[in-house]
Amino acid sequence: MDQKELAERLWSRVSSGRSQRKLKVDLQQRFECVFEGIAKAGAPTLLKQIYTELYITEGGSSEVNQEHEWSALAFILLSSEENLDQFELSRYCASEEALLRLLPVVKASTKALLSRCELLSCCELSDRSCGALASVLSSQSSSLRVLDLSLNDLKDSGLKLLSDGLKSPHCKLETLSLSGCLVSEEGCASLASALRSNPSHLRELDLSYNHPGDTGVKLLSALLEDPHCTLHTLRYGL
Repeated sequence: MDQKELAERLWSRVSSGRSQRKLKVDLQQRFECVFEGIAKAGAPTLLKQIYTELYITEGGSSEVNQEHEWSALAFILLSSEENLDQFELSRYCASEEALLRLLPVVKASTKALLSRCELLSCCELSDRSCGALASVLSSQSSSLRVLDLSLNDLKDSGLKLLSDGLKSPHCKLETLSLSGCLVSEEGCASLASALRSNPSHLRELDLSYNHPGDTGVKLLSALLEDPHCTLHTLRYGL
């Protein structure tokens, strides 16, 4: 199996559309550039290792298993010479599995659009997903500045975990969109506490279509008046 065939297999897992057709061509081109570049650099051992990792099969089937397909896609995106200015999960697959597999790409991106992906539709996965995103936010090497999680069922429990990343001194997030995430006063309290702990980066916060209540609104609005806090835009209500 060559790089074009693997690109075709990756392509078969995403939905159709104009942006996906462009992605298909892009995947093939990146495979060629990355693998040819490694070969020309005189690293046959590394090249063999990469091919082995990407093309491992299971159960005697010639199909590349899903784990290695996601690893291959992450490898391609991270190996690209282009800056990862924006990562949009729905271009690849709007699922929590895709998010977790492509987490290194999220970490390397400046802007991550994860809205309308139903990431937390299953309760048993919510901690895993939010904990993973919190680890990205708290990483010193993270490039993430804009995060859109709108229309996902974060709820208060998910936002509490996400807040662990926001309060980290290494978090450099500037814009956070949580519109329609089923957040109540309790989640807003966790968020306000995190922003008081790390007040120097977040500038815009969208909590529209949630249920912050009077207490949540007061706690977050107080941050707008705090001279040590950089938050200057707060959206809430319907």
